[in-house]
Amino acid sequence: MAEVHSIAKARRSRCPICRKPTAPDFRPFCSARCKTLDLGRWLGGTYRVPTDEEPEEGEPAAAQRPADEET
Repeated sequence: MAEVHSIAKARRSRCPICRKPTAPDFRPFCSARCKTLDLGRWLGGTYRVPTDEEPEEGEPAAAQRPADEET
């Protein structure tokens, strides 16, 4: 059982962007750079949460196409 906890702790102690050990000031990231890169990915639409809502008029065509639909 202790091994499971140590594995989970090891996963939490790595930066999700570059895999370096995390820094307490930027947790869960290792630096301000990785923190900013992650924010940019969210704002740029790289990370998206799937939804059943209809797209709004101003959204680009790529965002309107369902992810499982082939072109």
